Amino acid sequence: MNRPSNSTPLTLNVNGATHFVSADADTPLLYLLRNDLALNGPKFGCGLGECGACTVLLDGMPTRSCVTTARVAQGREITTLEGLGTRTALHPVQRAFIEEQAAQCGYCLNGMIMTAKALLDRDPHPSVETIRCELSRNLCRCGTHVEIVRAVQRAAELLAVCVAEREGERA
Repeated sequence: MNRPSNSTPLTLNVNGATHFVSADADTPLLYLLRNDLALNGPKFGCGLGECGACTVLLDGMPTRSCVTTARVAQGREITTLEGLGTRTALHPVQRAFIEEQAAQCGYCLNGMIMTAKALLDRDPHPSVETIRCELSRNLCRCGTHVEIVRAVQRAAELLAVCVAEREGERA
């Protein structure tokens, strides 16, 4: 792909791997993730950072990649949906969303899952109110909010089992 002459070499740490790209430093991170790195978990929704479809974790914090520039993301740890699990070994949050059938069209799922992951990393046992508050900036037009909240609760349960199993292995 030909880049304009104002391209800058950038280093992005995405899903545990280092990637070198050449782009204008003010390019939205979302564009580089999707177009240059072929990571399609983050979606283009509103382009204004309002809907949450483009959410990634930047140093563990949910971040709207459509309004975050490559310059801001450079040198920081970026995690996309693809970095959570694999097709054969889903992350517990991904597994919970599937088990609770927390999707209709699925467009919002990237943002919901990434935001839920960050929440559960900070608070392994959130209340329903905390879950709702945390997810309130992620828009879902299909009306699966009840299933999404249940999925986050289920993910908390699955993560607790994973922690208990790891602690049992150490003993």
